[in-house]
Amino acid sequence: MANLNKVLLIGNLTKDPELRYTPQGSAICDFRIAINRQYMTSDGQKKEEVSFIDINVWGRQAETCNRFIKKGSQVFVEGRLKLDSWQDKETGKNRSRLYVVAERIQFLNTPGGRPPSDGGESAPQEPYAQRNGNSSRPQQPSSQQQQNQNPPPAPEEIFEVDTEPADDIPF
Repeated sequence: MANLNKVLLIGNLTKDPELRYTPQGSAICDFRIAINRQYMTSDGQKKEEVSFIDINVWGRQAETCNRFIKKGSQVFVEGRLKLDSWQDKETGKNRSRLYVVAERIQFLNTPGGRPPSDGGESAPQEPYAQRNGNSSRPQQPSSQQQQNQNPPPAPEEIFEVDTEPADDIPF
């Protein structure tokens, strides 16, 4: 019997992602997306329903998500469903949670319509810092601090700029 566990979703983040690390040093990023569905009822009224889906991202991709997306960002998520089950310590009841373990995330836009590939002007968050300040990894200097310490060379320093138009084409 064949099995398939594949999820493809497009939605908007409902809050900023949360990055944490396992004791072994693996990065985990958690966030939630909202997926809207609009439809017409039998009497012609427009209705909208919203589904909220928890997403779990691991490894380097988790650090990238924490750095470039935030509340309101639209993402395409490709992954698999996972069910966690446990017994509530307070009530003793069995509990469960179904969520998506992302295998691939594509950033579709960020709030304000600026794609994350715009040169980093969208003030990315620190990839190694947790929001609550309890990071198990040492904090790295921000990319802006690194740029201030070692500014990139001017284009003239990298290569010779030829301002004269070429008369002959080499082909």
